[in-house]
Amino acid sequence: MRLFKGVVIGVVALGLAGGAVAQGVPLSDDGYSFLQAVKERDGDKVMKLLQSASNLTNYSSDDGQTPLNVSIARRDDTYIAFLLSKGADPNFQARGTGDAALISAARIGYADAVDMLLQRGARVDLANRAGETALIVAVQNHQTAIVKRLLEAGANPDKSDHSQGFSARDYAKRDGARSADLVKLFDTVGAKKPAAGPVLR
Repeated sequence: MRLFKGVVIGVVALGLAGGAVAQGVPLSDDGYSFLQAVKERDGDKVMKLLQSASNLTNYSSDDGQTPLNVSIARRDDTYIAFLLSKGADPNFQARGTGDAALISAARIGYADAVDMLLQRGARVDLANRAGETALIVAVQNHQTAIVKRLLEAGANPDKSDHSQGFSARDYAKRDGARSADLVKLFDTVGAKKPAAGPVLR
C-alpha cells in the first residue's frame, strides 16, 4: 500500500451543497477506478485520477459504496480528511441505501469521523432512503458516545423513520433497560430549550 506523496491534508472551506442522492459523478470507468484506488489506498493512482476529473470524490457504485464511506468503514482518518479537502461532499448520499457519510460513521461508532464530518457541514438530520438519520442508527447500534455528540450538534431525537415510523427516542425506549442510558441522554442533552421571551409574573 502506498501513501500519498507530497500531499498536505488540511481543512478547506468548500461551501458544498448537500442532500442529493448519488447526483455527483455518474457511473463511469474513472469513478469505479477511483473508488478501487481509495479501497486499495493507492495514493499515486488516486492523485492521477483526480488530476483528470476532480469530482470523482462524489461517486457511488451501484451497491452503494462511495470513497468516503469505504474510508469510514476502515476507520481511515487520513483518507477521510484528504477526500474532504478534495471536494468530497459530506452530504452526498450513496445509491440504493441513501446513506451519507455521517450515517456510516454513526453506525460503527467512529467518533473522529463524526466530528470531522460535522465540522465540514454534514447535515445532522439528513435521512437515508429508509428515513433513518445518523441519530437513529447510532441508537440502533447502541453507540452512546455518538448519540451524545449528535444531540449536542442539534440532532432531532423525535424525527421518525419511514420503515417503522419510530424516532431515535422511540427506539431507545423500546429497547428497555439496555438503552436506559440513551433515554437519559435524550432527557438531558436532547431536551428542547424553551423559546426565549418575556418573563410573565
